[in-house]
Amino acid sequence: MRQLLLCSAQVTPFFNSFHRPVNILKLPPQRLCPHFSKGAEFREKFFIWLRLSMRGSFLAEVYAGNATRNKTLTCAGDNLLGNLPYVQTLRTFPKEELLNKVVLVRFDSALLLQEQHDWRNQSFSNAVFTIRYLLEARARILLVSDWNEKIYSRFLDLESVAEHLSAVLNFKVKPETCIPFNMECYEKTNAIVYENLLKFKGEVGNSSKLAELLSSGVDIFVNDSFSQSHKMLASTVGITRFCYASLAGFHFEQSLYRLRNASDTCRQPYIAIIGGSNLCIKAPALRFLASICDGLVFVGMMSFTIMHALGFSVPLNMVEKGALKGAIDLIHVAKDRGIPILCPKDFWCTNEQLSRQVEIFPAHRIPEGWAPVDVGPSSLDEIGSLLTKCKKLIWIGPVTFKSFSQCIDGVSEVARMINKRCAIDCDVTIVGSTACETIMEGSRSFASLHVIENASVFWEFLEGRKLPGILALDRAYPFMINWMSIFGKPAQPLIVDIGSGNGLFLLEMGKKRKDLNFLGLEMNEKLVRRCLLSLHQFQLENGHFIATNATSTFRSIVSTYPGEVVLVSIQVWREG
Repeated sequence: MRQLLLCSAQVTPFFNSFHRPVNILKLPPQRLCPHFSKGAEFREKFFIWLRLSMRGSFLAEVYAGNATRNKTLTCAGDNLLGNLPYVQTLRTFPKEELLNKVVLVRFDSALLLQEQHDWRNQSFSNAVFTIRYLLEARARILLVSDWNEKIYSRFLDLESVAEHLSAVLNFKVKPETCIPFNMECYEKTNAIVYENLLKFKGEVGNSSKLAELLSSGVDIFVNDSFSQSHKMLASTVGITRFCYASLAGFHFEQSLYRLRNASDTCRQPYIAIIGGSNLCIKAPALRFLASICDGLVFVGMMSFTIMHALGFSVPLNMVEKGALKGAIDLIHVAKDRGIPILCPKDFWCTNEQLSRQVEIFPAHRIPEGWAPVDVGPSSLDEIGSLLTKCKKLIWIGPVTFKSFSQCIDGVSEVARMINKRCAIDCDVTIVGSTACETIMEGSRSFASLHVIENASVFWEFLEGRKLPGILALDRAYPFMINWMSIFGKPAQPLIVDIGSGNGLFLLEMGKKRKDLNFLGLEMNEKLVRRCLLSLHQFQLENGHFIATNATSTFRSIVSTYPGEVVLVSIQVWREG
């Protein structure tokens, strides 16, 4: 049975509990290049270089022979991108609809509450632009976030936070501690900052009660705290149930793009430099990296576990307990794809008794009582040689092993190498606050880097976990629709059929009513292809079918139609 849902010149959303109509614009198409298409010529030369480097300063395990593509991991990579849906953004939302609307912005305190601000950092500048953009649109802004009062000890009260934000944003921000919010406050200012959300237990528990209180009087929700997107919070997930539009801010949108870019393999060779520890936890993510990269270079504590799994002699106290299986599984993935895994052979080490004493030791001969603090000079030479060959690079986590007061050039030298590659059109992604701070210190081309400050979000994404802060936002159809090329007369009134199935309803209607246009939305791609073929056979210029889940993309598809949407129907199945 087909049920008519609306008959109006103005399309009203009906898939969510929205209480007023809204027009949504489209995201431009972002077509991703096929995964795992590697350069065979580079790989052959790369293996030759690695065999020679075995006598140099790098330990390397190389799997020669015919590299086989791992189909299972290819599917896993496609599924990973499926965890990043296209969402509605503030950039594409009609600016005129923001006028006098109450907009709640969940901002990132790690960006806006920093004592020193670097405007070269696009994450910071985009976070500021989100709020200034709303102010320019004459929206009424409510700012909410959480911050650790031990880290941000200079903010003794909410008034000091408001003063800081006023200075950063260059307009008056007023503090407010009352929930529900006193809307009379907006008579004196266009922006209010609310109390630290860490003071509410319901925030971490995604309390529906707290979410409803936060959304009281709010029209539109804008999430610009990408660093919290891997958590289920009342201020990022629960609140979306009570706002008629939930959008990604400019910083959030750019961070989504950077996640997609990190998993894109259009440019090869693609090399990953991986620091830090906790291989056991990160093993699934590392296997995914092995499935898309042309080589993995380990420069942190994980390198000892990798070398141990490869059969090299290393101090056992440096090997992570319980991580050997994860390391072996990673090596098997690399072997199946024919890519190398490299680990440094020499390290700068410090004496645990005499902390100012440092020496260089090979990886397999670090004496008892000494601990690595940085990669050695010979290893840096090999890293530099390797990076000259890559077209895409990702640096994840710290290169150093622990904090050390003396100046050792290992980290800064890696940063210089990366900046040099970036200057000659190498696609570079930096992940983690430590790596970001290091690269910023000596970078002249910081704006051209893809920076992801929060490494936790990145690792969870690579592990294949769904990020609730992203999934809670309104969805968008990912491609721009050219209505002029679809319909012979695109200004004619449009009838939309949701769940169009085999298309018989629209095809018959299209034959009888040439004065109307007909659009079918269907999830089954095979049925859509058959319907499009039928349109061609019948030479109908007033019909079209799109393969999509209309539950989430309906508004974004029909909102740019140049004519009127006069009727929407949906297929309803009833038993009996």
